[in-house]
Amino acid sequence: MSEIPLLELRGIEKSFPGVSALRHVAFSVRRGSVHVICGENGAGKSTLVKIINGIHQPDKGEILLNGERVEIPHPIKARQYKISMIAQELNYIPEMRVEEFLFLGGEPLNKIGGIDWRKIRKSTLDLLRQEGLSYAPDAKLKDLSVSDIQMIEILKAVSTHESHIIIMDEPTSAITEKEVVLLFNKIAQLKAKGAGIIYISHRLDEIFRIADDITVLRDGALVETRPAKDFDVDTVIRLMVGRALDHVFPPKIEREIGETVLDVEGLSDDSKFEDIKFRLRAGEIVGFSGLMGAGRTEVVRALFGLDPFSSGVVRVHGKNVKIRNVQDSISLGMAMLSEDRKRYGVIPIRSIRENVGLSSLKRVIYTGYLHKKLEKKLIAGVCDRMRVKSPSLETAVDALSGGNQQKVVFAKWLLRDPDILILDEPTRGIDVGAKYEIYKIMLELAGAGKAILMISSELPELIGVCDRIYVMSKGRITGELSAPEFDQERIMKYATTVA
Repeated sequence: MSEIPLLELRGIEKSFPGVSALRHVAFSVRRGSVHVICGENGAGKSTLVKIINGIHQPDKGEILLNGERVEIPHPIKARQYKISMIAQELNYIPEMRVEEFLFLGGEPLNKIGGIDWRKIRKSTLDLLRQEGLSYAPDAKLKDLSVSDIQMIEILKAVSTHESHIIIMDEPTSAITEKEVVLLFNKIAQLKAKGAGIIYISHRLDEIFRIADDITVLRDGALVETRPAKDFDVDTVIRLMVGRALDHVFPPKIEREIGETVLDVEGLSDDSKFEDIKFRLRAGEIVGFSGLMGAGRTEVVRALFGLDPFSSGVVRVHGKNVKIRNVQDSISLGMAMLSEDRKRYGVIPIRSIRENVGLSSLKRVIYTGYLHKKLEKKLIAGVCDRMRVKSPSLETAVDALSGGNQQKVVFAKWLLRDPDILILDEPTRGIDVGAKYEIYKIMLELAGAGKAILMISSELPELIGVCDRIYVMSKGRITGELSAPEFDQERIMKYATTVA
């Protein structure tokens, strides 16, 4: 008799207004295994795991834990069933302390029924020390980077709830290879204890490092589920997108590199980065690489006017400029996609139309009126170009998958036709087919003379699309490589060098 699965789903169906998200999906998770779920954005992956975690309720179907049918009406019940989830979209309260966040919903109590803050502080210190993380227990989440918060989310799910089923929805999307290794070691420990891991990732190279079983979804329906040894990368891609992709990256088009449009010298903030010097030319895609905490995001935030810098010179088209706020940078022809789209990129409760048109209202408002036909035409065109999947332009952004939300942010800035485009982790949480489309758009924009500065934690991505790569370590630039010099080992060497 075969072993009873830790978790089994039978005939799961789920619809939202105008959208059939899941259609008769069934699969099971074995004890001590990693079950990877693959699919394009909009395939239903996140909806499926939200049903397991009690965030959504299925319209049809049943869920079995250890062979017994259960109802999971809300996440608190999921926690009681020893189910934890690391969501694709970071869910945190910026003013909350690290120790509060780690034990939220499971705070230990003292003898008189109050929260035992001493025990929380001690447990937090022990956890952080055990995992080699240097955050202070009383540090506020708003002062940490996206990658820091992602690591704390992971720590919370796997260490504080003692869960038997852990759902990981794009857990490596905001962390670097060093942190990925730590996560995979933790996954191996959980498997050894008999836990079941449901793992969603668009990084196909990493799933074969940990997967025991793979399920592929397409357009809300189950395409295939079988042991990982029966798959290869090409097969997974073909099943996901319904066709074969000849290459992961589009061929680099021969293009003319123009004059320098952005020149930075001696940029410092006296804290997170120092003496930053680089140039960006028209028609060029330049990458920024480095480990978590290297200062890449902090540099581009300062350049875009989101954070102040204490010293340095910034030239745009050869002229010294002052960037005191975001409006200054936008007026200079700059645009930026933030790595934290939920916090800085979109207004979730507003429609696609409102979000995409937000930064270009002057194009559709004149003589005091909003010209709706022109607005709809412009926004529909750029959304079609980005392949945003939605019932209509009036769909609220928070009803979209994470990848489609990212496409909305991209579309918003493309509508402004900027000269300088800063992309901070532009393909985070985006499937392989959509990534290919974004790479194509980046190359097309560069071919049209746009200058692109791209931060990515995925070295193959930087090598696949960039013309030059700057590498940062501990707030300084430690290396600059041109395309013929690209090599992952060399980049990692610069990334671990102390300037």
